[in-house]
Amino acid sequence: MLQIDKLTKRFGSKTAVDAATIKVDGPMMIGIIGKSGAGKSTLLRMLNRLTPHSAGTIRFEGRDVSGLKGADKRRWQSECAMIFQQFNLVPRMDVVSNVLHGTLNRRSTLATMFNLYPKEDIHQAIEILDRLGISEQAAKRAEALSGGQQQRVAIARALMQDPKIILADEPIASLDPMNAQIVMEALRRIFDEDGRTVICNLHTLDTARRYCDRVIGMRDGRIVFDGAPEQLTTGVARDIYGAGSDFSESATSTEIGALETPKDQTAPAYA
Repeated sequence: MLQIDKLTKRFGSKTAVDAATIKVDGPMMIGIIGKSGAGKSTLLRMLNRLTPHSAGTIRFEGRDVSGLKGADKRRWQSECAMIFQQFNLVPRMDVVSNVLHGTLNRRSTLATMFNLYPKEDIHQAIEILDRLGISEQAAKRAEALSGGQQQRVAIARALMQDPKIILADEPIASLDPMNAQIVMEALRRIFDEDGRTVICNLHTLDTARRYCDRVIGMRDGRIVFDGAPEQLTTGVARDIYGAGSDFSESATSTEIGALETPKDQTAPAYA
């Protein structure tokens, strides 16, 4: 389905991502973990083609997307939607219009200029907001919402693109624990119910263990781990984060980890 082969990004003499190779055979939820500066965000931005790569290839469903330009590149960016840490909404615009921005790549320039949307698109946007539990916020300005609500609006905008892959770059880094849990459960449901591949950059081991089927660990731009969550031992964690780190359960419990019980004691909240 998705084949990333020796994908590399250099900024001058610094290599941000070094020959990353990942194969995804079918839809799954993948967490990418590592310290700040490990190359996680750069990797996702190259996949979405927001950042040009220095070497390597990206293939999806048999086609090379790493060299696409113009309209073909924009179509790929619709298929491979991006969710950002800081939401990237239009603050003074109402929520439903922000969601409808997910259709910009398939609308005419004239329709975009005059903010004209088909009724079916408006209804779809409201249905997606309802699915994410925030349809009652549809008429409010985005800036009036909490951070967790704004992130769900950003997820709704991504779903309006009807993507095959959703890339989430630190989607819970700026959220409180409860909103972080709500956002991660929403992303997990998108995979479970829609069969879309979801790839998230995450800071904490607890979050990756709880929500992801596969975890990729990056350190200094290189992939140093790629496996199942249960393989994330203390030794593996030290390979990812550095030998001097403390990886007791309490040390890694930040953000939503503080709310969680161990995976083998209860069914996950998204089930």
